[in-house]
Amino acid sequence: MKTTTTNRSLTVLLTALMLSGAFTACKKKKAVVEAPPTGETEVIVACSGPDFFTNDKVFRANNLGESMDQATSKKKALANARADMASAINTQIKGVIDNYVNSREMNNKEEVGERFEGLTREVIDQRLSGTKTICEKQFKDNKTGNYKTYVAIELSAQDLLSAYNERLSSDDRLKIDYDYEKFKETFEKEMEKLK
Repeated sequence: MKTTTTNRSLTVLLTALMLSGAFTACKKKKAVVEAPPTGETEVIVACSGPDFFTNDKVFRANNLGESMDQATSKKKALANARADMASAINTQIKGVIDNYVNSREMNNKEEVGERFEGLTREVIDQRLSGTKTICEKQFKDNKTGNYKTYVAIELSAQDLLSAYNERLSSDDRLKIDYDYEKFKETFEKEMEKLK
C-alpha cells in the first residue's frame, strides 16, 4: 500500500513539474523596445522592411513617388521601384554570368560574356513589365497638398530564369556554348546567397 501511495505521489509530482515546464516554455518572450537616440524620431516607411526584401524565390523592390497629381505619384513610385529592381537583377545576373562563363571555360569568354550581358538588358526590360505590386499605400501631405505613393513590387526568379533561357536558346552564337542546366545551377547558387 505504501508503494502505491509513493508511486502515485511521485507521478503527481512529475506531472506537475512537466506541466510547469511546459507553461514556462510557452510564455511569449518580451520584445525589447529600443528607444531612438535623443533628438531623433524613428521614421516608419510604408511598403518596406523584411517582408519586402529580395530572397531566393523573388526579386523585390520598393520606392516612393510624390506629385501634386495622385496618378502621377503612383507612376513615379512604380518607375522608381522598377529602376531599383532592374539594378538589383542586373547585379545578380552579372554574378551568375561571370560564374557560369568561368565555370564553362569557353575560349571566347569575352565575346560570350558581352553577348550574355546584352541579352540580360533585353530580358530585364521585357520582364519588368510583368512585375506584381505587392504593396501600395497613398498619403496626402496636408501642408503641400502633394500625394505620396509608396509601392513594393516583386518578380519571380523562376519567371526571369525561364525568360532568360528562352532568349539565350534563340541566339545562334550562344546556343553552341549554352548549357541550360549548368546555367540554372549557377543561377540558383547565386539566388541562395540572398536567403
